[in-house]
Amino acid sequence: MDSFNDTSTTRSEEKHLFSTFRVADRLYGIDVIRVQEVTKVMPCTRVPLAPKHMRGLINLRGQIATAIELRDLFDIKKNDDVEFGSMNVFCEMKGSLVALIVDEIGDVIEVEASSFEETPDTVPRKIQALMSGVYKIPNELLSVLDIDKISTIITSANKE
Repeated sequence: MDSFNDTSTTRSEEKHLFSTFRVADRLYGIDVIRVQEVTKVMPCTRVPLAPKHMRGLINLRGQIATAIELRDLFDIKKNDDVEFGSMNVFCEMKGSLVALIVDEIGDVIEVEASSFEETPDTVPRKIQALMSGVYKIPNELLSVLDIDKISTIITSANKE
């Protein structure tokens, strides 16, 4: 039997890659394919009357990105003793660019599909609505954000 034609690989053996980052003490990830670039926080132009979580607009080499402060979006209080919002994760979504402002960048990690679980009920509903689930990894959970769900927040805010 030719091993290259073996289609017996099961879903439980599938692996997924996520670009990870931290907001407060929680580890989040976005499918690595959706992440265009990671940078230090860049200057942004505030948009009058925009919701608090929409920090403004960033010019990334001629591309305009909407900057979203995840701490504000998730209603996580800012602690003056802890540095926050020090990195941008640029993601492309539906032809536009968004910059997620996060506290710290992690690694790209590979997880097995078999370690996936639905989002726990203990996660605040506002955050649950933006997640696709969690993966159990050694010593913690990786909360997976759905960038398309975040895009609906931007789209709805632009229509108001």
